[in-house]
Amino acid sequence: MNPLESLFDSLRNAQTRLALQNRQEKDAALRGMMNAIDADREEILRANAADVERARMRGMKDALIDRLSLNDKRINDIIAGIAVVIRQEDPIGKVRAGWTLPNGLFVEQITVPLGVAAIIYESRPNVTADAVSLAYKAGCAILLRGSSAALESNRTLVRAIKAGLAAGGGLADAVGLADSGSRDEIDLILAARGRIDVVLPRGGRDLIRRVVDNARIPVIETGEGNCHIYVEPGAGMAGAVDIIENAKLQKPGTCNAVETLLVHRHAAAELLPLLAVRFAGRVELRCDGPSRAAILAGCGAAFPPGLILKDAVPEDWETEFLDYILAVKIVDSVEEAIEHINRYGTRHSEAILTGDIRAAETFCRRVDAACVYTNASIRFTDGGEFGFGAELGISTQKFHARGPMGLEALTTIKYRITGSGQIRS
Repeated sequence: MNPLESLFDSLRNAQTRLALQNRQEKDAALRGMMNAIDADREEILRANAADVERARMRGMKDALIDRLSLNDKRINDIIAGIAVVIRQEDPIGKVRAGWTLPNGLFVEQITVPLGVAAIIYESRPNVTADAVSLAYKAGCAILLRGSSAALESNRTLVRAIKAGLAAGGGLADAVGLADSGSRDEIDLILAARGRIDVVLPRGGRDLIRRVVDNARIPVIETGEGNCHIYVEPGAGMAGAVDIIENAKLQKPGTCNAVETLLVHRHAAAELLPLLAVRFAGRVELRCDGPSRAAILAGCGAAFPPGLILKDAVPEDWETEFLDYILAVKIVDSVEEAIEHINRYGTRHSEAILTGDIRAAETFCRRVDAACVYTNASIRFTDGGEFGFGAELGISTQKFHARGPMGLEALTTIKYRITGSGQIRS
Protein backbone atom coordinates (compact mmCIF):
# COMPACT_ATOMS: atom_id res chain seq x y z
CA MET A 1 0.00 0.00 0.00
CA ASN A 2 1.22 3.51 -0.82
CA PRO A 3 2.19 5.39 2.39
CA LEU A 4 -0.28 8.13 1.46
CA GLU A 5 -3.14 5.62 1.37
CA SER A 6 -2.18 4.47 4.87
CA LEU A 7 -2.35 8.12 5.90
CA PHE A 8 -5.89 8.35 4.50
CA ASP A 9 -6.95 5.53 6.79
CA SER A 10 -5.21 7.04 9.80
CA LEU A 11 -6.92 10.38 9.24
CA ARG A 12 -10.33 8.72 8.92
CA ASN A 13 -9.85 6.85 12.18
CA ALA A 14 -8.70 10.02 13.93
CA GLN A 15 -11.65 12.00 12.62
CA THR A 16 -14.20 9.60 14.02
CA ARG A 17 -12.65 10.17 17.46
CA LEU A 18 -12.20 13.91 17.00
CA ALA A 19 -15.88 14.29 16.13
CA LEU A 20 -16.71 13.19 19.69
CA GLN A 21 -14.52 15.79 21.41
CA ASN A 22 -16.19 18.73 23.09
CA ARG A 23 -15.14 22.35 22.84
CA GLN A 24 -12.99 22.26 25.98
CA GLU A 25 -10.98 19.31 24.67
CA LYS A 26 -10.49 20.83 21.23
CA ASP A 27 -9.51 24.23 22.63
CA ALA A 28 -6.98 22.64 25.00
CA ALA A 29 -5.37 20.84 22.07
CA LEU A 30 -5.23 24.08 20.05
CA ARG A 31 -3.60 25.89 22.98
CA GLY A 32 -0.96 23.15 22.98
CA MET A 33 -0.47 23.69 19.24
CA MET A 34 -0.16 27.44 19.72
CA ASN A 35 2.42 27.04 22.49
CA ALA A 36 4.47 24.53 20.48
CA ILE A 37 4.71 26.85 17.46
CA ASP A 38 5.87 29.63 19.75
CA ALA A 39 8.44 27.38 21.44
CA ASP A 40 9.78 26.05 18.13
CA ARG A 41 9.83 29.35 16.25
CA GLU A 42 13.62 29.43 15.82
CA GLU A 43 13.62 25.99 14.22
CA ILE A 44 10.65 26.96 12.04
CA LEU A 45 12.39 30.16 10.91
CA ARG A 46 15.60 28.26 10.10
CA ALA A 47 13.68 25.79 7.95
CA ASN A 48 11.86 28.64 6.23
CA ALA A 49 15.12 30.49 5.55
CA ALA A 50 16.41 27.38 3.78
CA ASP A 51 13.24 27.22 1.64
CA VAL A 52 13.53 30.92 0.78
CA GLU A 53 17.18 30.56 -0.21
CA ARG A 54 16.38 27.65 -2.51
CA ALA A 55 13.51 29.61 -4.04
CA ARG A 56 15.77 32.60 -4.74
CA MET A 57 18.35 30.36 -6.39
CA ARG A 58 15.61 28.96 -8.63
CA GLY A 59 14.59 32.46 -9.70
CA MET A 60 11.29 32.84 -7.88
CA LYS A 61 10.04 36.42 -8.27
CA ASP A 62 10.12 38.76 -5.29
CA ALA A 63 6.36 38.95 -4.74
CA LEU A 64 6.20 35.14 -4.42
CA ILE A 65 9.29 35.06 -2.19
CA ASP A 66 7.38 37.38 0.15
CA ARG A 67 4.45 34.97 0.15
CA LEU A 68 6.79 32.11 1.08
CA SER A 69 8.69 33.95 3.81
CA LEU A 70 8.15 33.77 7.56
CA ASN A 71 9.53 36.09 10.23
CA ASP A 72 8.84 36.74 13.90
CA LYS A 73 5.87 38.99 13.13
CA ARG A 74 4.30 36.40 10.87
CA ILE A 75 4.82 33.69 13.48
CA ASN A 76 3.13 36.01 15.98
CA ASP A 77 0.27 36.49 13.52
CA ILE A 78 -0.11 32.70 13.19
CA ILE A 79 -0.27 32.35 16.97
CA ALA A 80 -2.75 35.22 17.27
CA GLY A 81 -4.93 33.59 14.61
CA ILE A 82 -5.04 30.33 16.55
CA ALA A 83 -6.01 32.27 19.67
CA VAL A 84 -8.97 33.80 17.81
CA VAL A 85 -10.08 30.34 16.66
CA ILE A 86 -9.92 29.12 20.26
CA ARG A 87 -12.15 32.01 21.38
CA GLN A 88 -14.78 31.25 18.74
CA GLU A 89 -17.85 29.18 19.50
CA ASP A 90 -17.69 25.49 18.64
CA PRO A 91 -19.56 25.21 15.33
CA ILE A 92 -20.46 21.54 15.90
CA GLY A 93 -23.73 20.37 17.43
CA LYS A 94 -25.62 23.62 16.88
CA VAL A 95 -29.35 23.25 16.28
CA ARG A 96 -29.94 25.45 13.25
CA ALA A 97 -33.65 24.77 13.03
CA GLY A 98 -36.30 22.55 14.57
CA TRP A 99 -39.97 21.88 13.86
CA THR A 100 -42.75 19.39 14.58
CA LEU A 101 -44.54 17.66 11.71
CA PRO A 102 -48.32 17.05 11.75
CA ASN A 103 -47.65 13.40 12.56
CA GLY A 104 -45.77 14.39 15.71
CA LEU A 105 -42.23 13.77 14.46
CA PHE A 106 -39.78 16.37 15.75
CA VAL A 107 -37.16 17.31 13.13
CA GLU A 108 -33.92 19.09 14.02
CA GLN A 109 -31.23 20.37 11.67
CA ILE A 110 -27.84 20.20 13.43
CA THR A 111 -24.26 20.98 12.40
CA VAL A 112 -21.70 18.18 12.12
CA PRO A 113 -18.08 18.00 10.88
CA LEU A 114 -17.55 17.68 7.14
CA GLY A 115 -15.14 14.79 7.81
CA VAL A 116 -11.64 14.39 6.39
CA ALA A 117 -10.48 17.43 4.41
CA ALA A 118 -7.47 17.83 2.17
CA ILE A 119 -5.93 21.17 1.25
CA ILE A 120 -3.53 21.50 -1.68
CA TYR A 121 -1.72 24.83 -1.60
CA GLU A 122 1.26 26.78 -2.87
CA SER A 123 4.03 28.43 -0.83
CA ARG A 124 2.46 30.24 2.18
CA PRO A 125 3.50 28.12 5.16
CA ASN A 126 1.11 30.12 7.35
CA VAL A 127 -1.70 28.21 5.59
CA THR A 128 -0.42 25.06 7.30
CA ALA A 129 -1.27 26.35 10.78
CA ASP A 130 -4.41 28.18 9.68
CA ALA A 131 -5.89 25.09 8.06
CA VAL A 132 -5.10 22.82 11.01
CA SER A 133 -6.57 25.18 13.61
CA LEU A 134 -9.83 25.62 11.70
CA ALA A 135 -10.16 21.94 10.81
CA TYR A 136 -9.48 20.74 14.34
CA LYS A 137 -12.00 23.16 15.89
CA ALA A 138 -14.57 22.04 13.30
CA GLY A 139 -13.96 18.38 14.21
CA CYS A 140 -12.28 17.55 10.90
CA ALA A 141 -9.07 15.66 10.26
CA ILE A 142 -6.92 17.35 7.64
CA LEU A 143 -4.38 16.28 5.04
CA LEU A 144 -1.93 19.02 4.08
CA ARG A 145 -0.22 19.04 0.71
CA GLY A 146 1.93 22.14 0.35
CA SER A 147 4.24 23.01 -2.50
CA SER A 148 7.82 21.78 -2.80
CA ALA A 149 8.97 25.39 -2.34
CA ALA A 150 7.80 25.32 1.29
CA LEU A 151 8.60 21.69 2.06
CA GLU A 152 11.04 22.19 4.95
CA SER A 153 8.89 24.94 6.48
CA ASN A 154 5.83 22.70 6.38
CA ARG A 155 7.64 19.65 7.76
CA THR A 156 8.93 21.67 10.70
CA LEU A 157 5.59 23.34 11.34
CA VAL A 158 3.70 20.04 11.24
CA ARG A 159 6.13 18.45 13.69
CA ALA A 160 5.47 21.32 16.10
CA ILE A 161 1.72 21.20 15.48
CA LYS A 162 1.42 17.45 16.11
CA ALA A 163 3.58 17.65 19.24
CA GLY A 164 1.51 20.59 20.50
CA LEU A 165 -1.82 18.86 19.88
CA ALA A 166 -0.60 15.81 21.76
CA ALA A 167 0.72 17.92 24.63
CA GLY A 168 -2.71 19.54 24.89
CA GLY A 169 -4.40 16.15 25.17
CA GLY A 170 -5.54 16.19 21.55
CA LEU A 171 -5.26 13.87 18.56
CA ALA A 172 -2.00 14.39 16.70
CA ASP A 173 -3.00 11.85 14.07
CA ALA A 174 -5.87 14.12 12.97
CA VAL A 175 -3.19 16.01 11.01
CA GLY A 176 -1.26 14.55 8.09
CA LEU A 177 1.33 15.98 5.72
CA ALA A 178 1.97 14.68 2.22
CA ASP A 179 5.65 15.53 2.02
CA SER A 180 7.28 13.28 -0.55
CA GLY A 181 7.45 16.23 -2.94
CA SER A 182 6.08 14.05 -5.75
CA ARG A 183 3.34 15.45 -7.96
CA ASP A 184 1.78 11.97 -7.89
CA GLU A 185 0.52 12.83 -4.39
CA ILE A 186 -2.00 15.23 -5.86
CA ASP A 187 -3.41 12.56 -8.18
CA LEU A 188 -3.77 10.10 -5.28
CA ILE A 189 -5.57 12.69 -3.16
CA LEU A 190 -7.95 13.64 -5.98
CA ALA A 191 -8.85 9.99 -6.55
CA ALA A 192 -9.44 9.18 -2.84
CA ARG A 193 -13.19 8.78 -3.17
CA GLY A 194 -14.73 7.59 0.09
CA ARG A 195 -11.55 8.35 2.03
CA ILE A 196 -11.24 12.13 1.64
CA ASP A 197 -14.54 14.02 1.96
CA VAL A 198 -13.52 17.33 0.43
CA VAL A 199 -10.46 18.93 -1.17
CA LEU A 200 -9.62 22.63 -1.23
CA PRO A 201 -7.12 23.91 -3.81
CA ARG A 202 -5.43 27.16 -2.82
CA GLY A 203 -3.05 28.71 -5.30
CA GLY A 204 -2.77 29.90 -8.88
CA ARG A 205 -4.89 29.16 -11.93
CA ASP A 206 -2.98 26.04 -13.00
CA LEU A 207 -3.28 24.35 -9.60
CA ILE A 208 -6.96 25.16 -9.24
CA ARG A 209 -7.79 23.98 -12.75
CA ARG A 210 -5.87 20.73 -12.21
CA VAL A 211 -7.83 19.99 -9.05
CA VAL A 212 -11.23 20.97 -10.46
CA ASP A 213 -10.72 19.07 -13.71
CA ASN A 214 -9.37 15.85 -12.17
CA ALA A 215 -10.97 15.46 -8.74
CA ARG A 216 -13.20 12.47 -8.11
CA ILE A 217 -14.04 13.89 -4.69
CA PRO A 218 -15.97 17.08 -3.84
CA VAL A 219 -14.06 20.36 -4.30
CA ILE A 220 -14.52 23.70 -2.58
CA GLU A 221 -13.00 25.87 -5.26
CA THR A 222 -10.89 28.79 -4.13
CA GLY A 223 -10.28 31.19 -6.95
CA GLU A 224 -7.45 33.08 -8.47
CA GLY A 225 -7.78 36.78 -7.88
CA ASN A 226 -8.05 38.86 -11.02
CA CYS A 227 -9.41 41.75 -8.95
CA HIS A 228 -10.40 45.28 -10.03
CA ILE A 229 -10.82 48.76 -8.63
CA TYR A 230 -13.10 51.20 -10.47
CA VAL A 231 -12.71 54.95 -9.81
CA GLU A 232 -15.46 57.48 -10.49
CA PRO A 233 -15.15 61.28 -10.85
CA GLY A 234 -16.73 61.93 -7.44
CA ALA A 235 -14.06 60.00 -5.53
CA GLY A 236 -11.45 61.94 -3.57
CA MET A 237 -8.45 61.41 -5.82
CA ALA A 238 -5.72 61.60 -3.18
CA GLY A 239 -7.55 59.01 -1.09
CA ALA A 240 -8.19 56.91 -4.18
CA VAL A 241 -4.44 56.77 -4.91
CA ASP A 242 -3.82 55.65 -1.31
CA ILE A 243 -6.35 52.83 -1.68
CA ILE A 244 -4.98 51.71 -5.05
CA GLU A 245 -1.42 51.76 -3.69
CA ASN A 246 -2.43 49.63 -0.72
CA ALA A 247 -4.37 47.19 -2.90
CA LYS A 248 -1.40 46.72 -5.26
CA LEU A 249 1.68 47.06 -3.06
CA GLN A 250 0.79 46.01 0.49
CA LYS A 251 1.28 42.39 -0.63
CA PRO A 252 1.30 42.01 -4.43
CA GLY A 253 1.68 38.22 -4.44
CA THR A 254 -1.72 37.56 -2.89
CA CYS A 255 -5.05 36.72 -4.51
CA ASN A 256 -6.69 39.87 -3.10
CA ALA A 257 -4.26 42.32 -4.67
CA VAL A 258 -5.63 44.58 -7.41
CA GLU A 259 -4.63 43.60 -10.95
CA THR A 260 -6.68 45.98 -13.11
CA LEU A 261 -7.61 49.62 -12.51
CA LEU A 262 -10.68 50.94 -14.31
CA VAL A 263 -11.00 54.73 -14.41
CA HIS A 264 -14.00 56.78 -15.52
CA ARG A 265 -13.06 59.02 -18.40
CA HIS A 266 -13.90 62.16 -16.40
CA ALA A 267 -11.63 61.07 -13.52
CA ALA A 268 -8.60 60.13 -15.61
CA ALA A 269 -6.99 63.57 -16.01
CA GLU A 270 -6.87 64.08 -12.26
CA LEU A 271 -6.24 60.54 -10.99
CA LEU A 272 -3.77 59.01 -13.40
CA PRO A 273 -0.92 61.59 -13.15
CA LEU A 274 -1.10 61.27 -9.34
CA LEU A 275 -0.97 57.50 -9.65
CA ALA A 276 1.96 57.68 -12.10
CA VAL A 277 4.00 59.72 -9.62
CA ARG A 278 3.16 57.31 -6.76
CA PHE A 279 4.00 54.19 -8.77
CA ALA A 280 7.11 55.43 -10.57
CA GLY A 281 9.94 52.96 -10.03
CA ARG A 282 7.60 50.62 -8.15
CA VAL A 283 4.89 49.33 -10.48
CA GLU A 284 4.77 48.75 -14.22
CA LEU A 285 1.59 50.22 -15.74
CA ARG A 286 0.07 48.44 -18.73
CA CYS A 287 -2.24 51.03 -20.23
CA ASP A 288 -4.86 51.21 -22.93
CA GLY A 289 -4.50 54.16 -25.33
CA PRO A 290 -6.67 56.70 -23.45
CA SER A 291 -5.09 56.00 -20.04
CA ARG A 292 -1.58 56.27 -21.47
CA ALA A 293 -2.51 59.57 -23.12
CA ALA A 294 -3.95 60.90 -19.84
CA ILE A 295 -0.73 60.08 -17.99
CA LEU A 296 1.51 61.66 -20.63
CA ALA A 297 -0.65 64.78 -20.86
CA GLY A 298 -0.96 65.17 -17.09
CA CYS A 299 2.73 64.66 -16.34
CA GLY A 300 4.03 66.68 -19.29
CA ALA A 301 7.65 67.66 -18.92
CA ALA A 302 7.62 66.40 -15.31
CA PHE A 303 7.51 62.76 -16.39
CA PRO A 304 8.25 60.75 -13.23
CA PRO A 305 11.72 59.13 -13.30
CA GLY A 306 11.49 55.36 -13.30
CA LEU A 307 7.88 55.21 -14.49
CA ILE A 308 7.33 52.21 -16.79
CA LEU A 309 4.45 52.53 -19.23
CA LYS A 310 3.60 49.69 -21.59
CA ASP A 311 0.75 49.22 -24.02
CA ALA A 312 -1.85 46.81 -22.67
CA VAL A 313 -2.64 43.72 -24.73
CA PRO A 314 -5.93 41.79 -24.52
CA GLU A 315 -4.38 39.10 -22.32
CA ASP A 316 -3.61 41.67 -19.62
CA TRP A 317 -7.29 42.09 -18.78
CA GLU A 318 -7.58 38.43 -17.78
CA THR A 319 -4.23 38.01 -16.01
CA GLU A 320 -3.58 37.61 -12.30
CA PHE A 321 -0.09 39.11 -12.31
CA LEU A 322 0.87 38.44 -8.66
CA ASP A 323 3.62 40.96 -9.36
CA TYR A 324 4.44 44.66 -9.49
CA ILE A 325 2.24 45.14 -12.57
CA LEU A 326 -1.08 46.95 -12.92
CA ALA A 327 -3.32 47.02 -16.01
CA VAL A 328 -5.14 50.35 -16.54
CA LYS A 329 -8.20 51.04 -18.68
CA ILE A 330 -10.51 54.03 -19.25
CA VAL A 331 -14.28 53.40 -19.22
CA ASP A 332 -17.22 55.69 -19.90
CA SER A 333 -19.63 54.59 -17.18
CA VAL A 334 -20.25 52.39 -14.17
CA GLU A 335 -22.16 50.06 -16.52
CA GLU A 336 -19.06 49.63 -18.71
CA ALA A 337 -16.94 48.97 -15.62
CA ILE A 338 -19.39 46.32 -14.41
CA GLU A 339 -19.45 44.68 -17.84
CA HIS A 340 -15.64 44.52 -17.92
CA ILE A 341 -15.42 43.08 -14.39
CA ASN A 342 -18.09 40.45 -14.96
CA ARG A 343 -16.33 39.40 -18.18
CA TYR A 344 -12.74 39.23 -16.93
CA GLY A 345 -12.99 39.00 -13.14
CA THR A 346 -12.69 35.79 -11.16
CA ARG A 347 -15.58 36.49 -8.74
CA HIS A 348 -13.17 37.24 -5.93
CA SER A 349 -12.95 40.87 -4.73
CA GLU A 350 -13.96 44.07 -6.54
CA ALA A 351 -14.18 47.72 -5.46
CA ILE A 352 -15.73 51.01 -6.50
CA LEU A 353 -14.32 54.34 -5.31
CA THR A 354 -17.05 56.93 -5.59
CA GLY A 355 -19.03 59.68 -3.92
CA ASP A 356 -22.22 58.63 -5.71
CA ILE A 357 -24.47 56.41 -3.58
CA ARG A 358 -26.53 55.27 -6.57
CA ALA A 359 -23.42 54.24 -8.50
CA ALA A 360 -22.16 52.33 -5.46
CA GLU A 361 -25.49 50.52 -5.07
CA THR A 362 -25.57 49.65 -8.77
CA PHE A 363 -22.00 48.35 -8.64
CA CYS A 364 -22.55 46.27 -5.50
CA ARG A 365 -25.81 44.80 -6.79
CA ARG A 366 -24.61 43.88 -10.27
CA VAL A 367 -20.97 42.88 -9.84
CA ASP A 368 -20.67 39.10 -9.50
CA ALA A 369 -18.05 38.56 -6.80
CA ALA A 370 -17.71 37.04 -3.35
CA CYS A 371 -16.67 40.39 -1.85
CA VAL A 372 -17.65 43.83 -3.18
CA TYR A 373 -16.22 46.99 -1.61
CA THR A 374 -17.17 50.65 -1.64
CA ASN A 375 -14.39 53.17 -0.90
CA ALA A 376 -11.96 50.70 0.66
CA SER A 377 -9.00 48.51 -0.27
CA ILE A 378 -9.80 45.00 -1.45
CA ARG A 379 -6.87 43.71 0.65
CA PHE A 380 -9.33 43.19 3.52
CA THR A 381 -10.69 40.01 1.89
CA ASP A 382 -9.07 37.74 4.43
CA GLY A 383 -10.31 35.43 7.17
CA GLY A 384 -8.19 37.14 9.80
CA GLU A 385 -9.44 40.60 8.81
CA PHE A 386 -13.05 39.36 8.80
CA GLY A 387 -12.65 38.14 12.38
CA PHE A 388 -12.32 34.41 11.65
CA GLY A 389 -8.80 34.19 13.10
CA ALA A 390 -7.64 32.21 10.09
CA GLU A 391 -8.96 31.06 6.74
CA LEU A 392 -8.92 28.02 4.50
CA GLY A 393 -8.94 30.23 1.42
CA ILE A 394 -11.29 32.52 -0.49
CA SER A 395 -14.13 30.60 -2.12
CA THR A 396 -15.35 32.06 -5.41
CA GLN A 397 -18.09 29.51 -5.97
CA LYS A 398 -21.71 29.79 -4.87
CA PHE A 399 -22.38 26.73 -2.76
CA HIS A 400 -22.36 26.62 1.04
CA ALA A 401 -19.05 28.50 1.33
CA ARG A 402 -18.30 31.80 -0.43
CA GLY A 403 -15.65 34.42 0.32
CA PRO A 404 -13.16 33.92 3.19
CA MET A 405 -13.74 30.46 4.65
CA GLY A 406 -13.64 30.00 8.40
CA LEU A 407 -15.02 27.32 10.70
CA GLU A 408 -18.45 27.09 9.08
CA ALA A 409 -16.92 26.06 5.74
CA LEU A 410 -15.88 22.72 7.28
CA THR A 411 -19.30 21.87 8.65
CA THR A 412 -22.35 20.26 7.10
CA ILE A 413 -25.77 19.37 8.45
CA LYS A 414 -27.50 16.28 9.77
CA TYR A 415 -31.22 15.89 10.36
CA ARG A 416 -32.13 14.36 13.71
CA ILE A 417 -35.69 13.06 13.87
CA THR A 418 -37.36 12.03 17.12
CA GLY A 419 -40.58 10.09 17.15
CA SER A 420 -42.90 8.12 19.38
CA GLY A 421 -43.64 5.09 17.22
CA GLN A 422 -44.81 6.78 14.01
CA ILE A 423 -44.98 4.69 10.83
CA ARG A 424 -45.61 5.95 7.30
CA SER A 425 -48.87 4.89 5.71
